[in-house]
Amino acid sequence: MGVYTFTIVDETSSIAPSKLYDALCIDNHNVVPKVVPNIIKSIDFVEGVSTSVGCVKQYNFAEGSSYKYTKDKINEVDADNYYLKFTNFEGETLGDVLEYIVYEVKVKSSACGSHFKILAHFHTKGDVVVTEGDAIVKGIIQSFLMVFKAVEEYLCKNP
Repeated sequence: MGVYTFTIVDETSSIAPSKLYDALCIDNHNVVPKVVPNIIKSIDFVEGVSTSVGCVKQYNFAEGSSYKYTKDKINEVDADNYYLKFTNFEGETLGDVLEYIVYEVKVKSSACGSHFKILAHFHTKGDVVVTEGDAIVKGIIQSFLMVFKAVEEYLCKNP
């Protein structure tokens, strides 16, 4: 098994770090399906009732998507430092080449508001090598960026 790390999102925003972190990390089960129903139909808790260590969230994709669902387990929450670590361990988004993906989300203060960054550690099956140019990585980058931009726009319009 190999591990390949890529930056998935690296964006600045005029939104305050606490608002961005809450919307994209802690309360995403309420915000994301409302903002991008064409991508995510719903986010359900499979284990736990809030975004806390050990909880499992199931992301149900919208009708017409190539995927049905994906499941993430929350590994670490540091709300004081706007940090979240979670593992995508189940679902079609992993394809035939990935065992799981560990994501690290960090939101920091910046001169204009905040800096939002997601690192993804792709854990592959066997000797499989993944690169940023692979369709699976490109698709994940595109999806996360679309969600980020849509949530950012929603927060600007709904302060």
